[in-house]
Parts: sequence; structure tokens; C-alpha cells
Amino acid sequence: MNILIQGGRIIDPAQQLDQVGDLYIRGEQILAIGDAPEGFEADEVIDASGRVVCPGFIDLCAHVREPGFSQKGSIAQETAAAAAGGITTLVTPPTTRPTVDTPAVAELIQDRAAEQGLARVLPMGALTRDLAGEQLAPMHALASSGCIAFTNARLPMASTLVLLRALEYAATHDLLVIFQPQDASLASAGCMHEGATSTRLGLNGISEAAETIEVSRCLMLVEQTGVRAHFGQLSCERSVRLIEAALERGLRVSADVSIQNLLLTDESVDGFNADYHLSPPLRGQLDRAGLRQGVVTDTIRAICSDHQPHEAIAKQAPFAATEPGMSNLETLLPLCLQLVDEQLLELPQLIEKLTLGPARILGLDDGTLEPGTQADVCIFDPDERWILDPTEMRSGGQNTPFAGKEMKGRVHTTLLGGRIVYRR
Repeated sequence: MNILIQGGRIIDPAQQLDQVGDLYIRGEQILAIGDAPEGFEADEVIDASGRVVCPGFIDLCAHVREPGFSQKGSIAQETAAAAAGGITTLVTPPTTRPTVDTPAVAELIQDRAAEQGLARVLPMGALTRDLAGEQLAPMHALASSGCIAFTNARLPMASTLVLLRALEYAATHDLLVIFQPQDASLASAGCMHEGATSTRLGLNGISEAAETIEVSRCLMLVEQTGVRAHFGQLSCERSVRLIEAALERGLRVSADVSIQNLLLTDESVDGFNADYHLSPPLRGQLDRAGLRQGVVTDTIRAICSDHQPHEAIAKQAPFAATEPGMSNLETLLPLCLQLVDEQLLELPQLIEKLTLGPARILGLDDGTLEPGTQADVCIFDPDERWILDPTEMRSGGQNTPFAGKEMKGRVHTTLLGGRIVYRR
């Protein structure tokens, strides 16, 4: 099928492109930008006047909950939410049931996503069997079955020797390891950032050291093994400085941050609203400022949703007893656009954090509109205002602290491999 996307503001950081023009798609691939190719006849014309046309977003951390947690969400629901949010590729952690520690589970997730055909789902493989931190998972076999990277998520690896052996193995086969750094013993009793707000509310806090100590340990092992490593969903200013120093030493490391940690602080928890119970927790204003500085300086190369959908009952308890996380696929774009409104980033810089940055971290050729690449495209209106109604969310989880809030910026059309998978 031939598609012409007409008159939009085309932004592609990979080509340093920001211009109003036309985009031509033939079959599954981008055919041309600008002038019409000879003999091209469009089967469908999409009017993108006044809208932005960019590569489909790549989300580095989104829980799809399947298999094993169907009460929270499913691949069908979460990929539908992704398409509505302009996201064409989801990277999902191995925290399913069963864990993604066998090729069969990795292939099941990808097959079910392919059946839905709304977004690609790239599973992370478990670094250790059942994420128990004891025996190494069959990483080479998992990589052959489509696992894009390997992680132990936020589950503890108490044995530094086991972690060292895992990184040595990953380095031997040039596999990407993703850390979601948290010292389990320092974080076990906490439910929010340790600071003045937690003290006033009488809630157990999680200190910055729970993250920074684990970042330091992992960086020392990364330096020793030479493994490709990515630090996901950082929440502390000191963590950013540690990554910056590692980059200056030439280590092959990268980092991302969730949009909620760039916008909110622990002061939001005032009122015991369980929708603000997140993992990692919302930190103080100095940490938020440090994360923002890391985004501006490119120490942090990507922004993700850290999508964690839950059933309603998971949030209906006293704050500390609720499950952490928020449903965030459909609000990723408008929340990120707040950074543009606040003049922290220019729009092309923001789009790079959502497209080219994640693609390069994962070693993918995606995240671009260059002719000859797969036609993953997002078309959005950066100025449209709308109210978030959780009952209209496509995700299996409606747990969001932004319910009833006005959003600015809305996706109108999403294309996956040249197919329209969402149109509002």
C-alpha cells in the first residue's frame, strides 16, 4: 500500500531534519521525503497540516504483564495503548510469570504481539534463572530467541560473584545488560523517597543511597568486564554524576529516565494518593534538577514511560501497602511535551530522546524516517489540549496520578511497518 503523509512538520533527528513537507511510504518502508518519486500513486493520503511527523517512539521500559498477570494488563491492551501513544516499539522486562528465562516464554511474548500487530514488543531476558540472583539464565539462547537485552530488574543479586560472571558472559557475546539499580536491603522497608515529606507523613523512606550504591557497584564491574551496560530509570542526581564520570572514562554505558521523575517530586505524595506510589520513587527537587541537567547534557540519552499498569484494587489500600507504578503509555507524549513548554528542550531534542536515543542504546536501525527504513511513524498535534479520562484508556491499568488533568499534545495517527495501527 502506498501512503502519502502530506504537509506535516517532519522531524527526524537521525537526519537532522526539521522541515515542512511530504513523506512517501511504499509497503513497509519509507520511500522518500520531499518531492514525489517518479510514478508514485498514493492509495491513501493523510493530511498532516499543522502536525508533527516523526519516527514512532521507542519505549525502553514498559510492563505488558503477559504472561501471568492478566488482571493487570495484557499484550493486546498494552500494545493498543502504545499505538494510541505513538509508540511503535516496547521493551518489556522479564518480570512475568513464568519469568523470561527460557526461549519459549520470549517467543510467546513476541508471537502474541505479532498477532495483535499494533506494536513491536522486545522482551528483556532474565539475567539469572527466575530472577533469583543465583544461577545464570541461558542468555545466548534467549538472545537467539529475540531478547534484546538482559536484566535482573529490581530484584536483588546479593552475590557480586554471580553478577560478575553474568557480566563476563554477556561481554563475551556482546549482549546488552540493563540495570535498574536498587540495593534491596536499603529499599526493602520503604515506599517513597526518604526526606522531609516522608518524615512528616510518617512513611518509611528509600534513601538515595539505595540507588547510588548499586550504580557504583555495577559500574565497577562494567569497567572490569567491558560489557555494554545501560542504567534504566535513574532517579537521583548523584547517579547521573556517576554515569557522567563513567562516560568520561570511556565505559560503554548509557542511561534513561522516566518522564514522571522529570516532572514530579516527593512533595506530590502529600495526601497519601497511592497513584504517586512509584518505583523508583519520586525524589526531591535537587534530584529532579540533576536528572533534568543530565537530559540536557545528553548524559541521559532517552526518556521512557516506565509503564506499570495495575488493577484497581492494587491501589486501594493504605499508601505503603499499595503496589508501586503508574500506567503511562498514552500520556508519555503530552507529559514529555511539558519539557518543551518549560524550554528545557527543543522539540527535535525531545523527539531524539524518544526515538533515535533509545534505538542507539539497543543497537537498532530504527528511530528514523530515512528512506529504505521501516515505516514506523507517529503523527501528532503538539498544541491540542484534552482532559485525561482514565476510563477511556486502552491499557489494562488506569492507575495514573494525572486523571482529570489537562494534557497538551495528542497523537492522531500511528503507523507500524507502513500499516495504520491507530487513527483518532
